[in-house]
Amino acid sequence: MQQLQLNNGVTMPQLGYGVFQIDDLAQCEQSVLDALQTGYRLIDTAACYGNEAAVGRAIAKSGVPRREIFISSKVWIQDSGYDKTMASFRKTLENLQTDYLDLYLIHMPYGDYFGSWRALQDLYRAGKIRAIGVCNFLPDRLVDLIASFDIVPAINQIELHPFAQRHDLRELMDKYRITPMAWAPFAEGQHHLFTDPTLSAIGAQYGKTAAQTTLRWLLQSGIIAIPKSVHLERIRQNFAVFDFTLSDSDMAQIAELDTGQPLILDVATCKEAYRLHGITFVQ
Repeated sequence: MQQLQLNNGVTMPQLGYGVFQIDDLAQCEQSVLDALQTGYRLIDTAACYGNEAAVGRAIAKSGVPRREIFISSKVWIQDSGYDKTMASFRKTLENLQTDYLDLYLIHMPYGDYFGSWRALQDLYRAGKIRAIGVCNFLPDRLVDLIASFDIVPAINQIELHPFAQRHDLRELMDKYRITPMAWAPFAEGQHHLFTDPTLSAIGAQYGKTAAQTTLRWLLQSGIIAIPKSVHLERIRQNFAVFDFTLSDSDMAQIAELDTGQPLILDVATCKEAYRLHGITFVQ
């Protein structure tokens, strides 16, 4: 599995498996088992997904040693602040049946996220988390956080796909060696990504699909990707992206697909996005 080194020296798999919107817990457990058996070693979940416990059961049943699995989770807005974040973290460990996390993220730049970051720093220094980071932080919030604390986030997990390439934000992140982690790498199917003529034509040269071309583009761009599927064939297909390389011409064509803005989540108006995506306030 291809690895990336984070700004604190920790390495993590560049391709992982995400479980957002897998609300059927039995299906979530089976899908994570399928992913681990396929070869994925990065599993990304979150408190607000409501499926951490299912992920934990799958990991326990998989037979894969804990040290070989890179587990990422997130603290939700309802648990912002130092004490609530600490309590949420303890619940996350219980759900996942582990005594440490490889990566813990602040899910949104709202509420008392300064208090949450103090908690993450303390947990990191105590050895309970191997790397800490944020999600959906735009330049102003990211710079403010960096200027206010000792530890720079290792990750910023953001909407990132061929139609929202986030060049300005990634340029700032590069300055601080913050690794981008792409949620919704397939744009949730928007702009007909799975049948996009450019992505499909590029993929056809290598016997690959538009989805596989997208994942390969992310990997070659130094971005961590966490595609989700509950279908075993697609889980395996998404993993089969290490046997080809996109040319400079291919990469240039994909660069032209950028719309210059996110398609799924406008952080400034995210309350409506929460409702549309069915995100619930549960742990």
